[in-house]
Amino acid sequence: MKRILPIFSYIFHPIFISMYATLFYLFFKHDLFSTQEKYYVLLQILIITILVPILFYLLLRSTGRVNSIMIHETSQRKIPLILQCFLYILLVKRSIVISRYPELHFFFLGALFSTILALICSLFKIKASLHMMALSGFTIFVIGLNTHLQLQNPYWSAFLILMTGIVASSRLEMEAHSPNELVIGTFIGILPQLLFLYLWL
Repeated sequence: MKRILPIFSYIFHPIFISMYATLFYLFFKHDLFSTQEKYYVLLQILIITILVPILFYLLLRSTGRVNSIMIHETSQRKIPLILQCFLYILLVKRSIVISRYPELHFFFLGALFSTILALICSLFKIKASLHMMALSGFTIFVIGLNTHLQLQNPYWSAFLILMTGIVASSRLEMEAHSPNELVIGTFIGILPQLLFLYLWL
C-alpha cells in the first residue's frame, strides 16, 4: 500500500480536476452539445487549466521559485495560486459562460473562491491541502449535478467520496500534510461549492 497510495496523489492532482469535472459534465449533459462543441470546450480546459500551469511551473522551477510539482512549501504557493485565480476568471468570463454552461460555470466560480481562500491561507502561512480542496469541491459538484439532473446514480458520488479518503491517506503517507491541513483543504474546497450550489440546484 505504501507504494500504491502515492499514485492517487498524482492521478487526482489538482491540475487535473478541472478536466475531470468538465468531462463529467459533458458526459451527463451530452444531448445538449454537439461533438464539435465538446471537443472545443475540452481543448480550452486542457490549455487553460493544464498546459498553461505546467508551462508556468516549468518557468518557476527553472528560476528556483518552486522545487516540486506538489509545491510543498507554503511560501512557494503564492504565485501559482495567483495565476490559478486569473485562469479561473478567464474561464468564467470568456469560456464557460453562465448562459451556456450554467452548472459548470458555478463549479469554476466555486473553484475560484476556493483558490482565493487557499491564497489567503498561504499569506498567513497556513498550509491547506490543495489536493483535498480540489477533490472535495469536485465531489460536491458531482453530488449536486446528480441531484440536479435526477440521474439516480449514486455510484459516482460514492466513488469520489472513497477517492477523497484514499487521497487523504496518500497525502498522509507521503508526509505532505498534517491531518489539520487536510481538514482545512477539504473545508475550503467544499464551502464555496455548497454556497454556489443553491444558485443552480
